[in-house]
Amino acid sequence: MSLSLVSSRAPRTASAPRTASAPRTASAPRTGTRSTAAGPASARRDPAVDVARAACLVVVVLLHGLMVGVSVGATGPVLENALEGWPAFPALSWVVQIMPLFFLLGGFSAHTQWERMRERGAGYGDYLAGRMRRLFVPAVAALVAVAVLLSTLTLAGVPSSLVAVAGFRISQPLWFLGVYVLCTVAVPPLVALHRRAPIVGLAAPAALAVAVDVLRGATGVTAIGFANLLFVWLTVQQLGFWLASGRLDGLSRRALGVLAATAAGVLALLCTAGVWSFDMLANLNPPTGALLPLAVVQLALFRLAAPALRTAATLPPVERAVTWISARAMTVYLWHMPVLIVLAGGALLLAGTALPVPLSAEWWLTRPAWLATVLVAVAGAVALVGRREAGGRGQRPSPAPARARALSSAAAGAAGVLLVLLAGSSIASWVAAAGLAALALRILRSSDLPGAVTR
Repeated sequence: MSLSLVSSRAPRTASAPRTASAPRTASAPRTGTRSTAAGPASARRDPAVDVARAACLVVVVLLHGLMVGVSVGATGPVLENALEGWPAFPALSWVVQIMPLFFLLGGFSAHTQWERMRERGAGYGDYLAGRMRRLFVPAVAALVAVAVLLSTLTLAGVPSSLVAVAGFRISQPLWFLGVYVLCTVAVPPLVALHRRAPIVGLAAPAALAVAVDVLRGATGVTAIGFANLLFVWLTVQQLGFWLASGRLDGLSRRALGVLAATAAGVLALLCTAGVWSFDMLANLNPPTGALLPLAVVQLALFRLAAPALRTAATLPPVERAVTWISARAMTVYLWHMPVLIVLAGGALLLAGTALPVPLSAEWWLTRPAWLATVLVAVAGAVALVGRREAGGRGQRPSPAPARARALSSAAAGAAGVLLVLLAGSSIASWVAAAGLAALALRILRSSDLPGAVTR
C-alpha cells in the first residue's frame, strides 16, 4: 500500500515490551546493518521509514481526493477523474507518484520482520499468516462496506451507470492489495536470494520487467504489460532489501545526489524518446519500466532525507500522528475511496447544479476546503472502523498454520481482489470478494483448532 503499509516495527514479544510512549532519539541507527556470510544480521528499525510511509499515505489520500470530479452534466450527475487531461498533471506526477517509494519501504519492512522472525526460529507459515491476518481483517470490513454502499445507492434510485462508475472508481486502488499479497508470499525465498546473490535478486526481475515492456511495445498488446504488476514491484521490493541489509550504507551524500540525478536523467531521456509516458500515473496502469528509475530516484532522496526524518520523528506531534497512521495504515488505504465517493454524493445532494466545473478557477479555489474535508472525513471513518487493525497489534499471535494453509489463505484473498479489479462495477463482485477475504481469514483461524500444524 511491497508497498508495505504495515509498520516497520518487529513483532513485540513478552520478554521485550515496548510502549507507544517510548522516546525516540535523533541518534537512531542507520537504515540497516550489513548481512554477512556467517549469518544475516537483522536490519534495525528506522523511524525515518515510518515517517516517510505515513507521509506517502497522506499523499495518496490527497491525490485521490483531488482527482474526484463531481458535477452535473446535461444528462445528470457526472463522476470523473478531474485531473484527466490537465496539461500540468504529467509534471506533477513526477512528485506525487510515490508508489515506488511505498513498495521500497515495504521491502525494507518485510526484510526486517522476516529476518528477525527467522533468527527467533519462526517459519514461513508464521510470517505469511501474520501478514495475511493484518491485510484481510480490515479488507473484509471494507469489501462488505462497499457492497452495502453500492446496494444502498441502487435501492435509493441512483442510476445504475453512476453506481457502476462508483464501484469502478473504488476498485481502482485495490490493485495494490493483490500485488502486495503476491510480493509478501515471495518475501522469504527472495530474502534468501538477496543474502546469497543480491545482484541477481535485483537484476533478474528488472530484466523481466524490461522484457515485458519490449514485448508489449513490439506487439501493441497492452494486456501484456500487466505481467509487470509482478516484475516491476518485485524489483522495487528488492531495492528495499538492499536498503534494509545495509548494502547502501557506504554511499556518501554526494554519491546519492549523483545517483538521483542520473536516474532522473535516464528517465527523462527515455520519456522524451517515447519509450515511456511523461505521466508517471499512466506508467502505473499497467506498470512500466519507468517506475524503476523513478524508484532509484526516490531511494536516493529518501536516504538523503533520512536524518531529517529521524529528527522529525522525535517531535511529539509527528510521533503521535505517525503512530496513529501506522497502526491503521491498511484501513486508511482501503477505506479512503469509499469515503471519497460518499463525500462526492453528499456534494451533489447539497450543492446540486451549483457545483463548479472541474479544473475551473472556482473549482481550484474550493480545493483547499475540499481536501481539508477529505482528511477529516477519512480520519473519522478510520478512527471508527480501524480499531480491529490497531487493536491486533501487540497481541499474542495465534498459532501459525502450515505453509500450505498460509499459501491457500493468500490465494483466496488475492482471488477476491482480482475479482473486484475485473468486475468492480458489479455489486455481486464485491460480495464475492468479501466472501473470499473472509475465507482467507477462516483458513488461518482453522489453525487454532486442536491438532492443527503450527509450521
